Amino acid sequence: MNSKYTEYKVSHIAEGGCGTVILGASGIPLKRLEAELNLQAADGWNVVFQLVEKKRFWLFWTREDIVITFGR
Repeated sequence: MNSKYTEYKVSHIAEGGCGTVILGASGIPLKRLEAELNLQAADGWNVVFQLVEKKRFWLFWTREDIVITFGR
């Protein structure tokens, strides 16, 4: 089996902790996500897969993380 990509890279972006504690939720930082995608694309990487996960944050809160797999 011949794969389209010969190397992979994984990037992790998390929702801010302060907004989660103060507001209960704050969302994925879109500017940071956009900057990361543009940086990797400029270096020749393509998005292969992404996963949004909710994780427990401290005792009462949950926050979202995004895990992006790039390939080239």
